[in-house]
Amino acid sequence: MDTARKRATIYFDQKLHRALRRKAAQMDSSVSKLVNDAVRVALAEDAEDLVAFEERRREPDLDFETVVAEMKRRGRL
Repeated sequence: MDTARKRATIYFDQKLHRALRRKAAQMDSSVSKLVNDAVRVALAEDAEDLVAFEERRREPDLDFETVVAEMKRRGRL
């Protein structure tokens, strides 16, 4: 993992910042580490979504009315 760091200024809502500081203290960590970890998780989820979208790119589009009508026909609604 690259250990190079880049400084950034982030403005948190006061209550959110207080909660982050408390959580960091509880976990014997830092606010920076908590934020970095949360951003990594969010970006990983985005990457997974992009892969899923690409895998489903060629699936046919179905309009909402058709889906609802089919569900009614099958007794699912």
